[in-house]
Amino acid sequence: MASITLENVSKEFGLGTKGTRTAAVKDLSLEIHDGDFMIIVGPSGCGKTTALRLIAGLEKVTRGAIRIGHDDVTDVDPGDRDAAMVFQSYALYPHMSVEENIAFPLKMSGVGRAEREARIREVAEMLSIEELLGRRPRQLSGGQRQRVAMARAIIRRPRVFLMDEPLSNLDAKLRVQMRAELIKLHARLGITTVYVTHDQTEAMTLGSRVAVLRDGELQQIAPPLDLYRDPANAFVAGFMGSPPINFVRAARAGGDLRVGRELTIALDDERRARLGGCSDLLLGLRPEGLVHLPGAEEPGEGAFAGVVEVVERLGSETIAYVRTDAFEVEQAHDPDADGLPASLAVRLPAGSGVEHGQPIVLGVDREQMLTFDAPSGRAL
Repeated sequence: MASITLENVSKEFGLGTKGTRTAAVKDLSLEIHDGDFMIIVGPSGCGKTTALRLIAGLEKVTRGAIRIGHDDVTDVDPGDRDAAMVFQSYALYPHMSVEENIAFPLKMSGVGRAEREARIREVAEMLSIEELLGRRPRQLSGGQRQRVAMARAIIRRPRVFLMDEPLSNLDAKLRVQMRAELIKLHARLGITTVYVTHDQTEAMTLGSRVAVLRDGELQQIAPPLDLYRDPANAFVAGFMGSPPINFVRAARAGGDLRVGRELTIALDDERRARLGGCSDLLLGLRPEGLVHLPGAEEPGEGAFAGVVEVVERLGSETIAYVRTDAFEVEQAHDPDADGLPASLAVRLPAGSGVEHGQPIVLGVDREQMLTFDAPSGRAL
């Protein structure tokens, strides 16, 4: 096992149409502790897979340095980094049996037959694939292939695991099952793991810490719940959470917040102090931070009216999408693009009787409310 350190790492690719180079990763510094399960998450094209490939040595660093443990591996060949990679595509040899696929890295390293067989039995039992050892990859389901790919990585006993969206080809039920298997496997082996995904649910459930990237730049690194509850900026707040956070514009009205024409939200002294002199604000309202006020026909102080447009009954909870004329809702926060008009996502109890087309009155839970500087997106 070993820590992984990225020091001001940048990666640039070829010349663009204007003679400039494209930066996929920009001045990225990460300290991944020994035994960590680190998630690198972000939208497509944010540089997360490039960052993983830089750690693996499959891409060369343009600037900066990478260490695994105490070893500087910036210019070390991939095969000499003692890192095992699990790919999205499984990358199994179709002409080999499962047993031969798992044994391949040991055979290439010159490990004797007796030890190979003992280690194959160990990892096969660990991943419950003993009965698959004689089969070929084409005879396996997606979940079974992914187990074999992980077995081939585990059998090497590497210092670090690198996983590039390994569950993205599985159906929803299998993804949930495999997430649980990965958590148990990491608890058992304790090997430092870097896991890349665009799925924020995987990030929230798998990682001991999560690094959020955007356009090649690190936005925030923190435990999953800290990212959700205390995001560094509006991008992180918008990326983490399902359904996503609701964003609305707000302005100072004396010591309180004014949202649209009808909604005023009272602020306590601590919140006023945090907002400082900022007046152009973006308000973040998590779906569970909007409170249904049943029986209210007219909105009172700190509340607003709307109409239910869509109801999703998910068994354990109900998600209602509400359109309101009280203010404009932004679908996402992006300083480079105008927000799109959208409805508000509201998380309700499973037994909620709301229906499509029903008028509804909602209040704002000020304890869960997040505030951002609108021009920069910075959390306040």
